[in-house]
Amino acid sequence: MDIGVGLPTTVPDIDGRRLVDWARLAENHGFASLGCLDRLVYDSYEPLTSLAAAAAVTEQIRLTTSILIAAYRPGPALLAKQLATIHEISGGRLTVGVAAGGRDDDFRATGAPYHDRGKRLDALLGELRDVWSGKGPVPGIGPFPQGDGPELIVGGHTPAAMARAARFADGWIAGGSSATAYADLARRAREAWRSHGRTDAPRLVALVYACLGPGARETAESYLRAYYSFIGPKAEMAAKAVITDASQLRDTAAAYAEAGCEELLVFPCTAQAGQLELLAAATLG
Repeated sequence: MDIGVGLPTTVPDIDGRRLVDWARLAENHGFASLGCLDRLVYDSYEPLTSLAAAAAVTEQIRLTTSILIAAYRPGPALLAKQLATIHEISGGRLTVGVAAGGRDDDFRATGAPYHDRGKRLDALLGELRDVWSGKGPVPGIGPFPQGDGPELIVGGHTPAAMARAARFADGWIAGGSSATAYADLARRAREAWRSHGRTDAPRLVALVYACLGPGARETAESYLRAYYSFIGPKAEMAAKAVITDASQLRDTAAAYAEAGCEELLVFPCTAQAGQLELLAAATLG
């Protein structure tokens, strides 16, 4: 199983220079990919811009939107151009992970409707590859990536999300589950693939939050309570589920691998000096 690490775009102690340095160091440590979260109405760095910066200072590590809330964005033409640009700048290293999203304020901020976001996401995913191939509603929107363009993965645990992944994507990603629950979710993703007549298998991805070192529990819980405050009482569940022990992180990675996960993204809760090194030692050693 591959191990990726998140760019700390949403943590409270990040700054722009440290974000770029984190990307470079993550590649040097040997992480397989850099993930990036997406929130609009929050004090955080924009994911596509952040991944473009990461592309400029790295050469091999994969770049992943995990996940992008695509349906609040203006439309498929502009988004397809932005994604294709990152893909080409990086030499074909971009994976586009998307999901419907769960914050209505993100949608209000761009004037996008919230109630039909799933339907619009389906339409958007159907059009991205058309734009990349030059066959979109307005032909000629380059750059035109090689082959089919960036890999697509879809997130979400609902039947609609599983079906969306099977219809449009190359894989499926879980967030906010556990290694125990992941095996069943992965089974459901494979079943969705088969029910839509696909003969290939989905690439299975997951993400977890981790924070290691002195004061890790307090730091992580404070951040996650703030980040997930929009889901009310469930924010406390997210905070309590964070991994703050190196041996627990190693065991969790092993459990996800046993459950069928092909890539685990470990998202940090702080950008403190030494945090990336601690995560690398626990997962890549």
